[in-house]
Amino acid sequence: MTAKVELMRVGRRDFVRGATAVAAMAAIISLPGGPAHAERNLQEAMKSVTGDAKPMEGKVSLTLPEIAENGNTVPFSFTVESPMSDTDYVKAVHIFASGNPRPDVASFMFSPASGKAAANSRMRLAKTQDVIAIAQMSDGKLYMAKRTVKVTIGGCGG
Repeated sequence: MTAKVELMRVGRRDFVRGATAVAAMAAIISLPGGPAHAERNLQEAMKSVTGDAKPMEGKVSLTLPEIAENGNTVPFSFTVESPMSDTDYVKAVHIFASGNPRPDVASFMFSPASGKAAANSRMRLAKTQDVIAIAQMSDGKLYMAKRTVKVTIGGCGG
């Protein structure tokens, strides 16, 4: 048994309209769920570091500009109060940005040989948001600091 297939000729305009519709639907389907999605991503990323423990305020000093005129390169630095001895030291510091699609920005590992727990770097921020630093201590305790950075567009506010 054979089937007869009839091909229909599609004009250029119809093809472009169809391709545009498919591209628009693909873009809509792949969009993240907005602020709720970003908050869920942040909570999941932080939970991967903290587990069920709740970090305490203190010991971590996080330095960021209050206003970043260019979100593509925002400088940050941190220090953690610790003697950095064999029995009492900072194991790691994790940086999170609450409004970024991928909230886990960076992780810094330390040992007693590091001398002090401090670093500086730059990050990209998608919009105005909180930046959070969580320090993991050798005794299992967690400390955190949080700062809000206002990201402006071209230095004109926003």
